This record gives sequence, structure tokens and C-alpha cells, in this order.
Amino acid sequence: MLKDKRIRIISGHYGSGKSEFSINYAVKLAEMGKKVALADLDVVNVYFRSREKADELERLGIRVIAGQIEAPALDVPSISAEVYAPLQDESYDFVIDVGGDPVGARALGRYVDYFKEGKYDMFYVLNANRPETHTVEKAYEYMIKIQDTSRAKFTGIVNNTHMLKSTTVEDVLRGQELALKLKEKTGLPIKYVAVLEHLVPELPKDLEGEIFPIKLYLRDEWML
Repeated sequence: MLKDKRIRIISGHYGSGKSEFSINYAVKLAEMGKKVALADLDVVNVYFRSREKADELERLGIRVIAGQIEAPALDVPSISAEVYAPLQDESYDFVIDVGGDPVGARALGRYVDYFKEGKYDMFYVLNANRPETHTVEKAYEYMIKIQDTSRAKFTGIVNNTHMLKSTTVEDVLRGQELALKLKEKTGLPIKYVAVLEHLVPELPKDLEGEIFPIKLYLRDEWML
């Protein structure tokens, strides 16, 4: 994580787990003593967005930036002007959670002037269990659509193949196979292998990409 650029954009297909990864990423940065801001630009997914956990994240020292209207249960395509502050203030480590389809990626386009090559990272969160991205052809097609719409380029791949709390090591390894194929097609590195904390000891030690243990911040205990 220390080698990633100061601005990290997290995107991928709806249901890929990008918001969960974004939150975990921001939390880890805060635990490292970084000054962290997390922007929720997801104007597509009504549920399980990072803004839902704003109070908890702010207690951890993370500045959470979301829509201008305080309506967590509504899909409000209103993006706060606060986003510009951590884009301009280089004392921040900035994580941007972008909507899970090309329409949502349009919200990112307005900030494109800040995304200079070599000055940001943009990670494609891949879940091989999603039917829309379960083949390399479909995953690649979706990646290109997001790039074209957002006008930003992906710099790495995150294997986040999961079935929520039912995720198995086999799920993760199947996702890794797909991530390797996507790497071969795009030339992008596999940056992270996101996996539930309790599964980490069961993973092979030679997986490409940094093992990234995660918690399910957006799933309450009663949820599957």
C-alpha cells in the first residue's frame, strides 16, 4: 500500500465488492497513521455504500465525503464539492469509491484534470462470481467501458472474488485465475488479493499480488 499513489480510485462492476474494499483500504491507511479521506461517488448503488458507515469511519479518523443531501437510503446523484479538497491538498491519502457501472463512472469524469499519469492509481475490482464479469472477455469489456466513461485509466487489478460470508478459498483461487488472464490481456498487474481475514492462512503463499485481509464493514452480523 505504501507504493500506491496518493490518489486511489476504486471501481468495478456492481456487486464486485468495491465499496467494501474501499473502506478496508481507507481503514488500513488510517491505521498506518495516514491522514485519510474517503469519497463515496457511488450514484448507482442505493445500498451498501461507504457513506452508510460514515460515523464509524470518522471515529477512526477518516474524513468521509459523500452526496450533498443527507439521505442514506436514497439514490441521490449529487456529489459534494468537498471532493476537491483532498484532490488539491497533498497531505491527504485519498480513496475514491466510484459507482459500479459506466454510468456511475461519469461522476468521476468531472475531476479528470486531477488524474495525471503517474499521479494516481485506479484499481479494477474483479469478482469472478459475478455473471457480468466471470469471463476475461466480459471483464475486459466492462473495464474499457468504465475507462472510456470516467476518462481515467486503470493501473491495477484487485481479485475480490467472494460470496460474502460464504466465501471459500476455492472462490478466491478461481478469481485469481481470471485475474491472471485479465493481466495477460491488459498488461496490468494484480495489485491485491482481497480475502476475509479467517481465510488468509489457507491461501497459497505464492499468489501474485499482495494478500489484503478484509472485514465486512457493510454487512451487519445478521446478514448472510
